[in-house]
Amino acid sequence: MEATTIGWFINMAVSIGLSIAILVLVSLGLSVLFGMMGIINLAHGEFLMFGAYGTLASVKAGLPLPLAMLVSAFAVAAFGWVVERALIRFLYGRLMDSMLATWGLSLIMSQVAVYVFGATTQGISTPAGSLHVGGYSVSVYSILLIVSALALLAFVYAVFTRTKYGVMARAAVQRPQMASAVGIDPRRINSLTFMFGAGLAGAAGALLAPMVGVMPTMGEAYIARAFMTVVVGGPGVLTGAAAASALLGGVENVVSYLSTPFFGQAALLVLAICLVRVLPTGISGRLRRKL
Repeated sequence: MEATTIGWFINMAVSIGLSIAILVLVSLGLSVLFGMMGIINLAHGEFLMFGAYGTLASVKAGLPLPLAMLVSAFAVAAFGWVVERALIRFLYGRLMDSMLATWGLSLIMSQVAVYVFGATTQGISTPAGSLHVGGYSVSVYSILLIVSALALLAFVYAVFTRTKYGVMARAAVQRPQMASAVGIDPRRINSLTFMFGAGLAGAAGALLAPMVGVMPTMGEAYIARAFMTVVVGGPGVLTGAAAASALLGGVENVVSYLSTPFFGQAALLVLAICLVRVLPTGISGRLRRKL
């Protein structure tokens, strides 16, 4: 009985941690663009989808899965740089125009995926097997995904707080004229920031590819939850994304376990609406005001 109880607790902990990790992964890139640049990228789900397809294509080409994920994330980041240079840089400060443009981009990207890869669902076998504890089976890759989400959070924190680029990125967004006066090129920094956010979306798609069916519409399954997480989290790139993911992901998982996944998603939506009503500036905005 004791081993069964331990196994149940471990299984629940991994399940809740996985729900939180998925929200962190799918919302982190969007949080960078929204929190740092004020850009609402409606093509975020398609960047994620491109990351998954890039991993799938790289694995089929013979690359080991970790290397395929890395190559895919960098490829999506490079594509994000092209998108910023060709489209986004002309739309800063024009929120509605940028939303319309990125929505159109999402439709184009989805159709390109259908044309290149087809409309059928494809997949990558989940690596690393599973662990058995007290009659419960726990996927090792789920644990690796949780660790990867924590590693990405730490990486983003290090980039924006411990590097010269991070200082310049904040300056280019918050005080562009002053940044220009001291020799910082805001246009170049904004390109790198958008590229970084796109790369995070690509990394999320790459990490999720072994767990979900890869198809042109896969981004639609995550985009709504990603936007809810970013809005609830507020302007803080890390504090907002981490806190909102933990709260929303934990509630969704617990409610899904006690009832059905449908009610879990409904609970996430209701909680997000209530939090936005109570905290209109998001969790991180509330924390900043207290500090």
